Amino acid sequence: MLRALRHPAAAPLALLAAGAAGAVHLYGTNPHEPGQWLPRCPFRLATGLLCPACGGTRMVYDLMHGDITAAWADNRLLLLVAPFALALLGRWAFEGLRGRRWRFRLSGRAQVLVLSTAVAWTVVRNTV
Repeated sequence: MLRALRHPAAAPLALLAAGAAGAVHLYGTNPHEPGQWLPRCPFRLATGLLCPACGGTRMVYDLMHGDITAAWADNRLLLLVAPFALALLGRWAFEGLRGRRWRFRLSGRAQVLVLSTAVAWTVVRNTV
């Protein structure tokens, strides 16, 4: 059992399985309606402000139901970044299934760019 957990594909496949289970639950749970059993954003609960990912659950729900316009309104930045994140997850799983360990690495400049973009998006969506 421990040997299977150490396999390079174990982590990405577990993440894919958890994402699929979450998507199944979300498909029938409308996050636009109050009182749904869905996690709340801890940043928003603490500050009252939208974090860079706020609206992500609603965005995924809208995408699964074919409403791209509503998904765009929920979180534009996350909608634009999601395909790249999914591609990285796919690469991680692919390499793991081939028995290789793969780690995504960002240069220092790229890390600053990602952080700056997240901060700018947070400021813009909370002031506009």
